[in-house]
Amino acid sequence: MPRESFERHLGELQNEVLVLGFMAEKAIFHSVEALKQRDLAAAEQVIANDLQINQKRHDVEEKCIELIATQQPMAGDLRVIVAVLNIIVELERMADYAEGIAKITLMIGDEPPLKPLIDVPRMAEKARDMLRRSLSAFIGRDIEAAKQICVEDDEVDDLYDQVYRELLTFMIEDPRTITRATRLIWVAHNLERIADRVTNICERVVFMVTGKIEEIGSSKY
Repeated sequence: MPRESFERHLGELQNEVLVLGFMAEKAIFHSVEALKQRDLAAAEQVIANDLQINQKRHDVEEKCIELIATQQPMAGDLRVIVAVLNIIVELERMADYAEGIAKITLMIGDEPPLKPLIDVPRMAEKARDMLRRSLSAFIGRDIEAAKQICVEDDEVDDLYDQVYRELLTFMIEDPRTITRATRLIWVAHNLERIADRVTNICERVVFMVTGKIEEIGSSKY
């Protein structure tokens, strides 16, 4: 395969990562919106769409393996392909967390809301913003942006702490709220883990550019 053709295939791989990233981000958004609106049909759709996300990840993975097997890429190109292989796993796992939020929404059903959702949507928006920017850093080979995003993971951790403490107070003051509060803690935990997965993507961006594996994520959790 001539160099020009190889680079075209590499570019197509990176575009596929962006498509998968968009699918994961959309899943996160719709899962939290379904929770806010108590929209069980929307939650079920998030769960159904997860199969498409899984298939997309597998398709990209197969393309990566084929490119490695047939072209024997040089070190720099190989790092890109390896980064793609890692990033698509992270994106699929984010979608799994979104699916988990949708399942929690179905568990909650028509139960009366424990409290207005304020910090949970804020966590979701921050995680989605970090995700979008991490993929921009990937395409732009921007390691400084990637490192900055990792630092911002602390903001999501702080929101999680806030949600956890508040819901724990509900449980202590009224044990009848334990089930409802626990489910919201699960939601917040999933969002916190999504942000952690974004930091993993950023670490892969740094590896792709520098060849060095650095643990630059938050150390809070």
